[in-house]
Amino acid sequence: MQIDDILKQLDNADNSNKNELENEIVKLGTSAVPVLIEQLQCSKGLKRGVVAMSLIRIGSDSVGFLKEAASKNHEFTWVADYLINEINSSSKAA
Repeated sequence: MQIDDILKQLDNADNSNKNELENEIVKLGTSAVPVLIEQLQCSKGLKRGVVAMSLIRIGSDSVGFLKEAASKNHEFTWVADYLINEINSSSKAA
């Protein structure tokens, strides 16, 4: 499944299938990160939460992309910083 297809499904997802969709996103790995960061800046609600959690689960491969997005969109800086801190905390705990 491609990232765009998964993101469209998230528009109508409920709690029971959002976890499955999140797992599909994470399986895509680094290739999904640019699209996820773009979506994070414009999505709301459940979709935004799944996108953010997917970036955290993808891990350190997301950090460079988050920093780049924050440098271009200063309103996004706090979100990027938060996710980077979560990624760094997760990698230390692992």
